[in-house]
Amino acid sequence: MAITIKRCTLEDLIELQEISYVTFDQTFKNQNSPENMYTYLEKAFNIKQLEKELTTISSQFYFIYFQSKLAGYLKVNINEAQSEDMGDESLEVERIYIKSHYQKHGLGKKLLNKAMEIALELNKDKIWLGVWEKNENAIEFYRKMGFVQTGSHSFYMGDEEQVDIIMTKTLI
Repeated sequence: MAITIKRCTLEDLIELQEISYVTFDQTFKNQNSPENMYTYLEKAFNIKQLEKELTTISSQFYFIYFQSKLAGYLKVNINEAQSEDMGDESLEVERIYIKSHYQKHGLGKKLLNKAMEIALELNKDKIWLGVWEKNENAIEFYRKMGFVQTGSHSFYMGDEEQVDIIMTKTLI
């Protein structure tokens, strides 16, 4: 089982957009209206937005490949790029998405371990993320990985307000 992780560059922009659309749609389409999904996908994953994120110095993207096939990706943020003000000692896992047919192969764990490795290299004390309160599988996965709920925040899917649980893991 060959698994590789590669940092994304601007040359990966189109591929990043494609996997962003696919993985987000697979994960959330059954719980959201088509209109709200479309609105969110067009806002969050348009080329200009992804290019801006890829060139933000405090953000990093990584692709994960399973048997040489692109299976998912990770986005981490530090400092001002974090979606919540969690301080300079924190690293945010903003996105960790795996295509549905590659789930249950340990890829999420590999990406989360990569995020923790980056956090430690950058001398961060904690790692945190927001996860939709209805995404029970993800919440359970993060608990198994040592994360605990430390708060919540609003997240808008189109015109619908939803709640993300903030989960944190202390590293040092």
